[in-house]
Amino acid sequence: MTAKRHLIHPRDEIMQTMDRIYRYRMTTTSGGNLSIRDEAGDIWISPARVDKGNLTRKDIVCVKADGTVDGLHPPSSEFPFHKAIYEARPDIRAIVHAHPVALVAFSICRQTPNTRLFHQAHSVCGQLGFAPYACPGSEQLGANIAATFAEGCDSVILENHGVVVGGESLARAFERFEAFEFAGKTLVKASQLGKVRFLDDAHLQQAADRGVDFDSYEPATATPKEQELRRQLCEFVRRGCRQRLLISTEGSFSARLDHESFLITPTQKDRELLNVEDLVLVSGNRREAGKLASRAARAHQAIYEKHPSVQAIVFAHPVNATAFSTTDSQFDVRTIPESYVFLRDVRRVPYGIQYRDDKQLAGYISESMPAAILENDGVIVTGRSVLDTFDRLEVLESTAEAVINAKAIGEVASMPDSVIDELKAAFNLT
Repeated sequence: MTAKRHLIHPRDEIMQTMDRIYRYRMTTTSGGNLSIRDEAGDIWISPARVDKGNLTRKDIVCVKADGTVDGLHPPSSEFPFHKAIYEARPDIRAIVHAHPVALVAFSICRQTPNTRLFHQAHSVCGQLGFAPYACPGSEQLGANIAATFAEGCDSVILENHGVVVGGESLARAFERFEAFEFAGKTLVKASQLGKVRFLDDAHLQQAADRGVDFDSYEPATATPKEQELRRQLCEFVRRGCRQRLLISTEGSFSARLDHESFLITPTQKDRELLNVEDLVLVSGNRREAGKLASRAARAHQAIYEKHPSVQAIVFAHPVNATAFSTTDSQFDVRTIPESYVFLRDVRRVPYGIQYRDDKQLAGYISESMPAAILENDGVIVTGRSVLDTFDRLEVLESTAEAVINAKAIGEVASMPDSVIDELKAAFNLT
């Protein structure tokens, strides 16, 4: 098969990626820099001293292979370490450097987050490294970082500074950076709850071996209902990414079309950039031709088959709820009336059930218990519509964050049975 040609200009790709990093609050107005090394050996890089929240394509600088500079501004002051990394690792074609708070915290403590917290983070982040401190912008800093990358590292914590990641493309480097930051944030939150549980090699292999086998078919012309569901799914997946409820490399969202068919997000595509054509229609043992359904598609299918009232499902990895999934700390929704009304009691699913027995996973969900925590794998939420499911996901994550914050203040007070009974009667809860 012919490799897909990359058609986005480096100026546009750097501008768009920096906008996303800044919008996600993973860097500051003055901090961070991105670069791409093209086929000619020229390095395109974000400029020095220009507002990261307001970059234009004209602001991006090109440093030619011969050292000449083409641009309205000087290149980033960190250009020396970008150049040093490219020289040390010919396979790297793009670099992300930024100062996301969680990873800066690890850099201050001279630690590297353990990405075995979560299978996707471990897979995407690659080999981790730690580069000793040197003055920002200095040749010594470039030498320190390049030496760490030369050892085969892909994601590197900079002592008392921030993080640098590399990839074969800027899209890949961004995914790696986002997954690394997600792991760091989740680990910080989980450490506030108790002893953190990490995955061993056998656990990681379970996730890696998961596959989805569907026959291919050409669906009939899309009905208005299908078209509307495609629009809704794309809208809420995009919103979920921007609200940090989903990450670009992981998570799945689906909506039931009829008794045997549903739409689901694809695998190996950036969640925030999905469009209606990317979604995959699954019907029985068949999936839409030319597309790969999410690896969780069989789990979605089993839930739809067991629970006719479920109209939409999301597997997601919001930081606070995922923190609960990596510890044995109880996630108590009997703390806020809205949380109990929307979620009821949230069950905990032992690790690996979603990989080895999808029908068993469906048993952990019911109309009276529409959400569950998947050990070391985020959460699953169901609902009566795409909107209802997304709303419950928001409530779940907000509740998890509130409970973690409350634990830092004092003892968490759960609502007594009399209040729960009152809520059940007032909202007709079964």
